Amino acid sequence: NISAYLMKQYGPEAMVEMMRKMGVGCYLDPVNSLCVGAADISVFDMVAAYNTFPSKGVYVEPIFVTRIEDNMGNVLATFSTTRKEAVSDRTAYLMANLMQGVVNGGTGYALRSRFGLTGEMAGKTGTTNDNADGWFIGYTPKLTAGVWVGGEDRSIHFESLSLGGGSNMALPIWGIFMKKVLENGTLGISETDRFIAP
Repeated sequence: NISAYLMKQYGPEAMVEMMRKMGVGCYLDPVNSLCVGAADISVFDMVAAYNTFPSKGVYVEPIFVTRIEDNMGNVLATFSTTRKEAVSDRTAYLMANLMQGVVNGGTGYALRSRFGLTGEMAGKTGTTNDNADGWFIGYTPKLTAGVWVGGEDRSIHFESLSLGGGSNMALPIWGIFMKKVLENGTLGISETDRFIAP
């Protein structure tokens, strides 16, 4: 209801503009149904867009290589990413706060109850029509990751929401991944990390 209300207030063009600011580069048809997930957006673009929230409203263009070193450790080249403000830091913090509700008591609660994750984290589950795609995009203050489960052929789908929902097929993969990240200890990510209010 809230998504439809906001779409009615601002229109689909405003949503497309916001999505562009957050790095979504695929074709976006400016139609009202966009507010309920009618676009085919890649996991790459979704993760980059969601990363805007823990990055205090700054969109950071993803890159694959940050530096190249020779066998002696000499840096041969470094690469930096493009950054631009997409939303205000207050809006980003509010979104992180709201999306923590998904994990703390909503469709993402299994991250707490089943996987035992205790740190601050936020996320969003998603399920497409006919249970064809399941999504979970989650983030902590220092890491954003996404999972998509589905088939390239749009006719492939699960029989029911209990099997094909994002919380049942994508979220468990994210939960296992995050447990391994936290257990690693060398990645600089811990359950004591906090979202910082502006």
